[in-house]
Amino acid sequence: MASFDLNRTAGSPPRISFEFFPPKSADMEGQLWSAVGDLGTWNPDFVSVTYGAGGTTRAPTLSTVRRLIADTGLSTAAHLTCVSATKDEVHQVVEEFKAAGVRHFVALRGDPPEGVGKAYAPHPGGYANAAELVAGLRQIGDFEISVSAYPEKHPESPDAAADIDMLKRKVDNGATRALTQFFFDNDIFARYLDRVRAAGITIPIVPGIMPIQNLTQLKRFAAMCGASIPARLDERFACLDEQPARRAEVSADVAAEQIAELSRRGLDEFHLYTMNRAPLVAATFERLGFRRAGASGQAAGAAA
Repeated sequence: MASFDLNRTAGSPPRISFEFFPPKSADMEGQLWSAVGDLGTWNPDFVSVTYGAGGTTRAPTLSTVRRLIADTGLSTAAHLTCVSATKDEVHQVVEEFKAAGVRHFVALRGDPPEGVGKAYAPHPGGYANAAELVAGLRQIGDFEISVSAYPEKHPESPDAAADIDMLKRKVDNGATRALTQFFFDNDIFARYLDRVRAAGITIPIVPGIMPIQNLTQLKRFAAMCGASIPARLDERFACLDEQPARRAEVSADVAAEQIAELSRRGLDEFHLYTMNRAPLVAATFERLGFRRAGASGQAAGAAA
């Protein structure tokens, strides 16, 4: 079992945030709130809740956001998409979230209702893309607005230059932070960050970290969203299908190694895709030398 003390490599604990998704069943609801209770003790900078295409999870997303704000005190961001909705319908959703206490949105175009990889068509009375959605949000209120970024480009972008141009449009319209698609090759992220900065984009570009719950399933999803899976991961997980405990250890090692190496490159903020599960994220942090928040509620990093 590997161990990494991020505090010694970076000088101070990083900022972290978590993504959750609204539950679809009673069992999944129990899993979500168990994960929130556990991961909340790592003192995240914020947590976010996803929102289905065309508002398909609107009610459960709003319910989850309300409970997070009311019961946990965690700074909570609501995902927002513009798929299959008019501008007025999007504005109504914004007002509902605002009334619930949301001051931070993750503004996304969203996937087509038919699913990832299907053709996207803007609603004739809606926002055409995330850049327009950001502009609309900025007109409604003084929100914190996070957006997506793609180190290996969005699968629908014709090339990397067009992809970065879209990110710049989102920033010019008022985005304050970008959360990246997950990736596993830090060199790819470094080259992407160089291109982003060369384009004059100065907002934080926060690496999205995906602890690997199931490599086979992740490969299928990655193929749809344009993310690559290095061959070295096949080697790390080889022959572990029937060894769940060992597979979990390797998964935590891989995520911890990636965060530690990014930290050595100067990154100090990370967004983790939790899949509503705490154990693997917690094991990753333990390997990095993090400590859970103390009684004072302040962030606790590893001892120097």
